[in-house]
Amino acid sequence: MTQQARRRDAAGTRQALLDAARHRFATNGYAATTVRDIADEAGVNVSLISRYFVSKEGLFEACLTGAVDEFDRSVTPGITLDELPRTMVRHLADDSGKTRLLLLLRSSGDAAADQVRRNVMRNFAERLVAATGLEADDALLRAEFVLATALGLVLMRTVIGVQPLAAADQEDLVTPLGDVITGLLRPTPRAS
Repeated sequence: MTQQARRRDAAGTRQALLDAARHRFATNGYAATTVRDIADEAGVNVSLISRYFVSKEGLFEACLTGAVDEFDRSVTPGITLDELPRTMVRHLADDSGKTRLLLLLRSSGDAAADQVRRNVMRNFAERLVAATGLEADDALLRAEFVLATALGLVLMRTVIGVQPLAAADQEDLVTPLGDVITGLLRPTPRAS
């Protein structure tokens, strides 16, 4: 086996562990998920979690970081406020996006992992503020309201199944979410 093939396998194994962990953490929560559950779902030896992620907490952190990285890629510095609702809805309505958001909602029961989760959410809110150019004193609070709305949307659609929200397609969600985002994050002219 060549060195390049080994690297490809290592990357595939690492990704399989991340995929299995995201699914397990989002579905069962941090405390109820064991490293053995994750390794079994990924089809690999449990010792590989330590090799690639050091610990369960390290794997949880990698899952959270990956979730935010996905959203960060969608909220690029050039995105406009008008593009933001459609971009967010695309991530909220897709299965992997829902899993990432549900993962962000799950408390780990571990103080260090929970701090990682809080930091991840704060960093995303800061990216929203930067993307919109909002300079209000309460800009971060407003961005966190947008995130709370997005997380509530996912919960109501997937966990609770409230109708007609659960059956709404992406296009149905864009305008109402746009109203929330625009209402909270539209920059207002500074008084002179």
